[in-house]
Amino acid sequence: MMRRLAAEALGTGMLLISVIGSGIMAVNLADGNVALSLLANAIATGCMLYAIITVLGPISGAHFNPAVSLAFYLRRDLPLSDLIRYVPAQIAGGILGVWAAHVMFDLPIMQLSSTMHRTGGAQWFSEIIATFGLLFVIFGGLRARPEAVPTLVALYITGAYWFTSSTSFANPAVTIARGFSDTFAGINPGHIPMFILAQLLAVGAAHLILRPLLKDG
Repeated sequence: MMRRLAAEALGTGMLLISVIGSGIMAVNLADGNVALSLLANAIATGCMLYAIITVLGPISGAHFNPAVSLAFYLRRDLPLSDLIRYVPAQIAGGILGVWAAHVMFDLPIMQLSSTMHRTGGAQWFSEIIATFGLLFVIFGGLRARPEAVPTLVALYITGAYWFTSSTSFANPAVTIARGFSDTFAGINPGHIPMFILAQLLAVGAAHLILRPLLKDG
């Protein structure tokens, strides 16, 4: 269990390093071009997802996301005791990853996002779609081609940065952690609860729709 929790914390931390670090680097180099910054952010995140899922998947299942862990629990593929342990490890790892990114770019370690406002019905609905799509890719991939799941998730998130208005957080741990960074990839802490609620609603919808759709037979 300790190895699995360490893998979940490390993987989520590495994911946040890529999200925050690439956002900072993109803003530094893109000369105000927001589209170019988002493209760099999306590519870096997708690349990191492929790497951490491939490497850490055999250890913990490579959830790195409380919504994914909850979905596995609802499918009875993850015991409640594991879910209760996975979620804090993912959140703690994500926050540590944010702080590591700040250190790399010589920024104050302790921050709260005050400039990145992400709220409103369109973005909340976007998070439902983004999270539902992520679960569709994961569980559909596990049924059709398990070895392709790292690629599928990486490609999906890279694309979802662009086709969702929220830029596809799709992850409560990532959402919480990004509240601790007043940078390009941050989110105002006051806007976090509705994002997480939308993500959890997507888990419920995915359980109701995907389980019968993707069942064998």
